[in-house]
Amino acid sequence: MSWLTEPLQYGFMQRAMLEVLIIGALCGLVGSFVVLRGLAFIGDALAHAVFPGVVLSYLAGQSILVGAFGFGTLTALGIGLLARSRRVSEDTAIGVIFAAFFALGVVILSRQGGFRRDLGSLLFGNILGVSMTDVIVTAAIAAAVALIVAALLKEFTLASFDPVMARTLGYPVFALDLLLLLLVAATIVVSLQTVGNILVLALVVTPPATARLLTDRLLRMMGLSMLTAMGAGIAGLYLSYHLGTAAGATIVLTATVLFLLALVFAPNHGLVAGWAHRRRGHHHAHHYHPAGEEEAAADAARR
Repeated sequence: MSWLTEPLQYGFMQRAMLEVLIIGALCGLVGSFVVLRGLAFIGDALAHAVFPGVVLSYLAGQSILVGAFGFGTLTALGIGLLARSRRVSEDTAIGVIFAAFFALGVVILSRQGGFRRDLGSLLFGNILGVSMTDVIVTAAIAAAVALIVAALLKEFTLASFDPVMARTLGYPVFALDLLLLLLVAATIVVSLQTVGNILVLALVVTPPATARLLTDRLLRMMGLSMLTAMGAGIAGLYLSYHLGTAAGATIVLTATVLFLLALVFAPNHGLVAGWAHRRRGHHHAHHYHPAGEEEAAADAARR
């Protein structure tokens, strides 16, 4: 029991636990749409494009959320608007914006002293350094995002699965896409302190990808995704405490292990289930069809 209770004696671990539970729920919820819509590349772009905002806030001694939100909003709007041009594909727009913004962040940071140390904490997160104020801000943003998703769940779902039908029914698909990008940006920004700029995409993509292997229903996928992300967060924190490893990276690796387990053992979509299904089909091909052919030949002979 001491393995479980010892870390909870420390205030920084208690705050870290609260933070990963909130972030896990948020990433699992919004990440479901990222996975369903195939927006992983956009998520990666947003994670990198907010970097100059993070750097500027850090250098100004402000919360990194302030600058990151500004650049996240700019990036989401830029991707949405550029992708409307027939001459610029969506992935091209994403590549141009995120490469430029990330490079800008590195250039700004490289002009400062202590460049290497600062870069490490910004790129890989500092979950053990979150304050109670950070936890409250994260909870407020997560609640706002969850309310928006709940209010527009039907619209987001239709726009995700059948955008043509959504347009036909008069839904503002472009506005919904833009709003979804902004929600993804908000999710990534509030997750930066947990796992950092480089690893944040894993929390948004890996748990929903795990959940998608386990169910075909959207609401169930969202619930499983949230539970997977929260579970990976708590387990990763415990492991990092006892093994002395980087917390953010350990959380991501824990989520990856859960994904690999689902990939192999998921009841309907796992590799083992697929192998068993193919083997049953192979078995039937050997044992059922010849008998059927013999019966057909006997019937033909009798006729």
